[in-house]
Amino acid sequence: MTTSAAGQPLIPQPPATVAALRQAISQIAPAALPAFTRELDQAVDQSRQGSDLAPLQRFIAQWAAYVHIQRRPDAAADLRRWENAAASGDAARARQAASEIGRILDEAHSAIGLPAR
Repeated sequence: MTTSAAGQPLIPQPPATVAALRQAISQIAPAALPAFTRELDQAVDQSRQGSDLAPLQRFIAQWAAYVHIQRRPDAAADLRRWENAAASGDAARARQAASEIGRILDEAHSAIGLPAR
């Protein structure tokens, strides 16, 4: 992963296109590329089968939000911390974690011009 000054994004937010998101992921989270490719293939198949662009639109929105978070190491670390807390087995901690994860995702969606989940 590329390093950055404290609090600064690793890369600029790319356009919400498959090619630009793939390039961004290869720079900031290369381990996620297999999941990106698998989910893209699924979205393409679903879109083709249903003659509907909604699966592709959801795919792009999901991965644009992912890139927005991952390009900011502080936000990515917060998300991982809350995901771990959600899996802790403590119901109160899991509720708090779910709320914080939702907040992080809502902020990402807002920042890239998508409606909140």
